Amino acid sequence: MSEMAERYRKIAGEFTQRVEAVPADAWDRPAPCEGWVARDVVRHLVEWGPSVLFENWNIERPETPPVDDDPAGAWRPINETLQRALDDPAVATSERDTQMGTNTLENVTDMIFTSDVLVHTWDLARATGQDESLDAEAVSRMYAGMEPMDEVLRSSGHFGPRTDVADDADLQTKLIAFTGRNPNWKP
Repeated sequence: MSEMAERYRKIAGEFTQRVEAVPADAWDRPAPCEGWVARDVVRHLVEWGPSVLFENWNIERPETPPVDDDPAGAWRPINETLQRALDDPAVATSERDTQMGTNTLENVTDMIFTSDVLVHTWDLARATGQDESLDAEAVSRMYAGMEPMDEVLRSSGHFGPRTDVADDADLQTKLIAFTGRNPNWKP
């Protein structure tokens, strides 16, 4: 098993814990992403991840209930299918032409989806009143990798303007602010 597969397992596992702990009456609470509610955080990952990863690597998308009916039930099979693909060296290391050039499933997952799951873990936790602590190693890795690409990432439209935080803010707060979220946002 690769380091990237393990990293995804850990980050996705933490997201899964948050998804499964959302109280039934909390799915429609506002989320930090403008115009989203908690279930939209899950919807984004359930729809966006497979559209990029599964389609490029011909991974069969599993049947899922609609996110509106069962967010956790929609997330679980998507997550499990991707993890099985990452755990299979033949699939994980197979190369495809992507928007990021020729790359492997594990590299593309690590570069774009694992980090998305990490930040959306904070979004879901904040929206639903759960523990917002993110994996410190993953936060450090993501922030160090993204900071030098600030201008490129911002111009891509994937991130809003960076939120100002104190110079002595902890790294998780800096990462959340870097991604255009307000670390002080409250539902």
